[in-house]
Amino acid sequence: MFSKILIANRGEIAVRIIRACREMGIATVAVYSEADRGALHVALADQSYCIGGPDPSESYLNQSRIISAAVLAGAQAIHPGYGFLSENAGFARLCQKNGLVFIGPDPDIMEALSDKAVLKERVREAGVAVIPGTRGVTGLEEARAAAEKIGYPVMLKACAGGGGRGIRLVREEAELEEAYLTAAGEAALAFGDRGVYLEKYIFPARHVELQILADERGNAVCLGDRDCSLQRRHQKLVEETPSPAVDDRQRAKMIRLAVKAVKKMGYVGVGTLEFLLDRAGNFWFMEMNLRLQVEHCITEMLTGLDLVKWQIRVAAGVPLAFGQSDIRLAGTAMECRINARGCGRVELLHVSGGPSVRFDTCLVAGAAVSPYYDSLLGKLAVCAGNREEALRKLRAALCELVIEGVDTNVEEQLRIIEDERFTSGNYDLTFMGNR
Repeated sequence: MFSKILIANRGEIAVRIIRACREMGIATVAVYSEADRGALHVALADQSYCIGGPDPSESYLNQSRIISAAVLAGAQAIHPGYGFLSENAGFARLCQKNGLVFIGPDPDIMEALSDKAVLKERVREAGVAVIPGTRGVTGLEEARAAAEKIGYPVMLKACAGGGGRGIRLVREEAELEEAYLTAAGEAALAFGDRGVYLEKYIFPARHVELQILADERGNAVCLGDRDCSLQRRHQKLVEETPSPAVDDRQRAKMIRLAVKAVKKMGYVGVGTLEFLLDRAGNFWFMEMNLRLQVEHCITEMLTGLDLVKWQIRVAAGVPLAFGQSDIRLAGTAMECRINARGCGRVELLHVSGGPSVRFDTCLVAGAAVSPYYDSLLGKLAVCAGNREEALRKLRAALCELVIEGVDTNVEEQLRIIEDERFTSGNYDLTFMGNR
């Protein structure tokens, strides 16, 4: 097992990883930008290094500075969290070159699966239907030809993407040029990679994902599904597990296929297979996230498994201590993402409490909310014996949460979970007006 890990991230996920390491007896190293000098993850880590200016390209995307900090600190491994460099095969390979373990998939596997055509073919071989689409396109003319072949409407998506960045819906050819340039530009800023690909737009649909975990010995498990259909501009707002739109028969089938697909890939680590579920009940594979998901905490609450700890153990070569038959998916867990609406400084913070209530955050009283990074302040999650009880618990937790000094979306989240479409479970990607 590792004795020291560097966390190449910031915010609530850096805090989450540090806490897991502390419980495992592993020392931690934080890196931070000049804007994050007073951040909670810096205070909690055993060591910390400033690696550059507030712009991500100067700090959290600066591979050489992160590697230098890890080597200087004597870390054996780097945990990338999510976003930033978490799905960057080049960075994973640079870690290996410098004698560091990248806590994530092998770079060769990551590179192979970054080719969407290869990924879809491997998933298709496992018996999963995939959305028609392309490999990464190299320019506007290639994108135009691909869109014509697939048929409008189409989605443009960042090859190295995640978190809703670098995604555009294109309804007709006249919209393609602007959408392509915008998506490629967003992808370059967020991931250091301008590559985009196209896929057929399936509408209306729900966004359902399956969480997987696999080790180096060929063992793999699926930890159930999550419904992430409540989104605005491809940014998730509310998630729940299990999805109220999936019955037990469908769930068992998709879990079996997900495990089969992951084993066929030779994948190691945590990952998520993402699907669109159409109104006829058909699952269409979209993509795979080769990292920890933001919403991993509701899966942890439902299963009782710590995904961050298992991610670290698997990276250290530890085999899974359980199989698919050991996974119990009883009850319901729900999460609201608490986002800032602008910058400011937290003047008062009161965190919701009670049994099976969790608030993953980087906030403390006096914390500054910076304009340079993602607006996520924290994730408020609850778990209960059934969906109705989970809804009541989540409403109570939202009412109790107090964040003063920074404008947030707490009131909007209350309106969402009280909406009849959500309480009934009868919602899809159109809930927030997405088209």
